[in-house]
Amino acid sequence: MSARKSLGKKLRFEVFKRDGFTCQYCGSHPPAAILQVDHVHPVAEGGTNDIDNLITSCDGCNQGKGARLLSDSPPSLAERSEELREREDQIKGYTSILRERAARIEDETWQLAEILSPGCSDSGFDRRNLLSIKQFLERMPGWLVIEAAEMAYSRIHGSDYQRFRYFCGICWKKLRDADG
Repeated sequence: MSARKSLGKKLRFEVFKRDGFTCQYCGSHPPAAILQVDHVHPVAEGGTNDIDNLITSCDGCNQGKGARLLSDSPPSLAERSEELREREDQIKGYTSILRERAARIEDETWQLAEILSPGCSDSGFDRRNLLSIKQFLERMPGWLVIEAAEMAYSRIHGSDYQRFRYFCGICWKKLRDADG
C-alpha cells in the first residue's frame, strides 16, 4: 500500500481547470457541489499523485467511489442505457408473444363455441361459457379441447346447455387424468 502524499493547491487547481470545474462522474459543479481531487487509481492500490491519475470529483462521488478502482464501480450511464434498451426490447417481445397467444386463444374460443353451438357467432354465446372455454385452452393443448368439443357435439343432441356441460366434464376429466 502506498503512503498518501498531500496534493498542493497548485496541482488541485490544475486538475480542476483541466476538468472545467465539473465532477467527471456526475457533472455537478460549484456552487451546488464541493469539488475534490480523486485518484483514478486509488493510492491504496498503488496510485500516484501524477496529474494523469487525478480527476475532479464532487464530494458525494468521491466518497461513494472510495478506494475502489473504476473498473469496480457501477456501470456507466451508456452501459445502463444499453441494458435498459435490451430489457425494453425483451419486454416488447414478450408482450407481443402474449398478445399473439391471447388472439389465438380468442380465435380458438370462438371456433370451439361454433362446434358446441353452430351459428353462435351470429346469435351469441353465453359469456361465462366463453370464459370457461378460454380457461381450458390456457390449461390444455388446443387439439385436446377441440376433441372434447367434437365429442360433446356428437354425443349430446339436446340443448346447447347440456352439450356445454358435457364438454366441460370431458375437459375436467382430461385435466385430472393429466395431473395423475
